[in-house]
Amino acid sequence: MAILQMKRLRLMLVRSQKEALLRELAGLGCVQISEVGDELREQEAQGLLSRESSDLMALKARQASLDRAVELLKVYAPTKTPLLSAKPELETEELLRGADEETEALAAGIGEREDRIRRISAEESRQRSVIESLTPWQGLDLPLETEGTERSALVLGSFSARIPLSEVETALAEAAEEAELFPVSQDKSQRYVLLLAAREQLAAAQECLRGFGFTAAALNGITGTPVQGIETARQTLKDLGEEKLRLAKEIAAEAAHRDELKLASDRLGTRIAMAEAEDRLCGTDAAVVLEGWMPAEREEELRQVFERYECAWETSDPTEEEYPEVPVKLKNNKFSNALNMVTNMYSLPAYGTVDPNPIMAPFFILFYGLMMADMGYGIIMIAAALVAMKKLRPRGGSLAFCQLLLYGGISTFVMGALTGGFFGNAPEVIAGMFGSSWKGLPALFSPVRDSTTVLYGAMVLGVIHLNAGMVVSFLEKKKAGKLADGLFEEGPLWVILLGGILLGLDLLGVVKSSALHGAGIGILCVGAVLLLFGAGRHAKGFGKVTAAFSIIYNTLTGWFGDILSYSRIMALMLAGGVVAQVFNTIAAMPSQNGVTVFSGIVFLIIFLIGHALNFGLNLLGCFVHDLRLQCLEFFGKFYQDGGKPFDPLRIRSKYAVPKEE
Repeated sequence: MAILQMKRLRLMLVRSQKEALLRELAGLGCVQISEVGDELREQEAQGLLSRESSDLMALKARQASLDRAVELLKVYAPTKTPLLSAKPELETEELLRGADEETEALAAGIGEREDRIRRISAEESRQRSVIESLTPWQGLDLPLETEGTERSALVLGSFSARIPLSEVETALAEAAEEAELFPVSQDKSQRYVLLLAAREQLAAAQECLRGFGFTAAALNGITGTPVQGIETARQTLKDLGEEKLRLAKEIAAEAAHRDELKLASDRLGTRIAMAEAEDRLCGTDAAVVLEGWMPAEREEELRQVFERYECAWETSDPTEEEYPEVPVKLKNNKFSNALNMVTNMYSLPAYGTVDPNPIMAPFFILFYGLMMADMGYGIIMIAAALVAMKKLRPRGGSLAFCQLLLYGGISTFVMGALTGGFFGNAPEVIAGMFGSSWKGLPALFSPVRDSTTVLYGAMVLGVIHLNAGMVVSFLEKKKAGKLADGLFEEGPLWVILLGGILLGLDLLGVVKSSALHGAGIGILCVGAVLLLFGAGRHAKGFGKVTAAFSIIYNTLTGWFGDILSYSRIMALMLAGGVVAQVFNTIAAMPSQNGVTVFSGIVFLIIFLIGHALNFGLNLLGCFVHDLRLQCLEFFGKFYQDGGKPFDPLRIRSKYAVPKEE
């Protein structure tokens, strides 16, 4: 339940064993290979070392071909898969094997067939366009390549059907005596004609027709009569369709190799990860130099690995100057691991600081349950988490999400039991539909009837939450040898808090005592003096005054605002409960005069839709507001972010996962 201690690794290896070592490190998944240090870069500048290079781009292209083949099989040979199914598990050695050239050739063949299908589709579109363009000219019994005779010229074209043909013919006769129009066909928008003109008058005839919107037909490259052209295009379409169908069947026939394609892609994924790591290495003709980071707890395991290779290696603890560059890996138990996704959404803690998850986990889960506070919703969350964990067998971030959903569901159920909420007031409403006067499930408190009490309780929880962050801050300062900072920054606030509690006990009538009242005021004054002294202890002259005013303002406004933020716990608890009750009331309206089949169906429909909406909104809304309380109020007291995630060389697979030992 902490940030793992990291060690810097430096290693020099004979070149012939480079790939074998990288493969073994990928299987272990515990070494992050980084760029070489300054000392080696200086040597590189002197010509002693050169940077390694790999065939990374070629590997990515090969994997893309395999992935494309898998996706094409989904299209041409779809298979039914369960709604919730886990990725298959394979032995690590199986995923680390070399490339399968035969499978890659198979993938390339599938890709080539798909490329040909695409070209066929483009050609089919072209042939359909040919048929569409020739259809108006079917009545023309003249080869389309005919351009006329030595003295005459033929031009096919069209103009708007709204223009009378006689008007066009009259104008043409005036512009070119030896020119004539022959109508071929007509549709709703265009009139298709053949222009016959003497060659010396062709330009004048076309200029005249251009005024009527005449457009020459674009039929270049088509030979024979229009009817023959249409028949040729239809036959071409038929042949293309048959070829397209044959190619699709050939692709579908490769479905038996689907798993082989996926495995080959996963193997290349790991090989790509190795190539990316290889690009960060430096070496000579005989040796390779590697630098990186590894968890200190895996040092003995790596020592046993390195002893099998001809290499020299050393590890060292990072210096404080190197902390910003040290990668961060969190180690949590099953309970606090659920909060890893929350920390990752915000920012990892800086190396050398504290892991917030163990401290944050109970607060986050408690607050979430208070905001949802419904047994019915809790049961749904628990069931969904358990089914997902059983069916999907999640890992990493997916596992953390399922764990958080499970723990949040348990907390929601418990808080729902305390408030008597089961899909709002559904038991009471359903009982009322059948004439019962039962008032529903028993409740320790109700967010609707006891909203003021819930508000006070939420703020008390806020004070506890914020003080937990202050305790962490104090301990971290003490650990860093800055005890005085902790005493003068967190200490006065605790003194003020103690005085406020004693004074509050008297003012609220919990314990009536003049001595308690006086002690509370005295302790408050002591805390205020300590706060002012601590604020100005490093300032000089007038700076002490400005520091005092600054600390008073920031403390009053900051703490007031932070504590008030926890009122959202009450607000969300109240909103979710009220919305649930509203949907229950609306659903029960048709049954006011007695329950019938129709009113029962209406109740069920409104009940399911309403609670589905309320559950979905609360599921997201409670998470967002809970996240805000942690990231802004709680983290603001002690958290130092900026950590870089630990990204070791490991098996990188898409379709399968390595078996866990």
